[in-house]
Amino acid sequence: MSTAAGKKIAIVTGSALGLGYELARQLIGKGWFVAGIDFNTARQEELSRTFGADEYRAFVGDISDEAFVKDSVTAIKEIGHIDLLINNAGQPSFKKPVDYEAADVDKCLKGLKGMILWSVETLKADGEQDLKIANVMSTAATRGNANESVYCATKWGEKGYTTSLKAAYKGTSVKVVGVYPGGIDTDFYHDSHDYVSLDKQHSFMSAAELAEVVLFNLVNDANLTVSDILIERNYR
Repeated sequence: MSTAAGKKIAIVTGSALGLGYELARQLIGKGWFVAGIDFNTARQEELSRTFGADEYRAFVGDISDEAFVKDSVTAIKEIGHIDLLINNAGQPSFKKPVDYEAADVDKCLKGLKGMILWSVETLKADGEQDLKIANVMSTAATRGNANESVYCATKWGEKGYTTSLKAAYKGTSVKVVGVYPGGIDTDFYHDSHDYVSLDKQHSFMSAAELAEVVLFNLVNDANLTVSDILIERNYR
């Protein structure tokens, strides 16, 4: 089996589709090895056929399952030092405040729980050195939206975690970046078209263009760190 010898290694959660896929694809194009994390088995199998074994390795599971996270990071660590963790995976729930149920809360909280678990295990695997963590959230982490109360609550939680990580590792070789994109034209909204119509969705940002902008700021040779990336779509 081929290895990632000589390549920088990135973990991308939610790598099967949308922004996560574009981040993984473009990192591979830049010469990185990507460990892609997603629960979409069929899509992960497709990506494993699309990319070489020295470019992409698929891990299929629930990002909030601690045993899965631990086993995956252990396997990735055997490939080499992990240079970049992109916590991208998450699921939405858009409802009126009185329509939320426990299942909606649990679904939204998976993103926050996964962000914490992947960060903890990757930090430990790297000995808390020479790691960049990029937490992809949403502009929903910067404001309150009427029919997104639970989604906003979890995104604000992710922002709190990200800010706390920055404080914990200030002045070290661990760099933490908050990424706050506006609406993206992906299947993220496929269960919410009563709230975000297809026409509105198609007015949102391109995942490919967004990934390009994020990586331009995230992965470069400059002796600096862009600590927060807030990206809004152009309104027409």
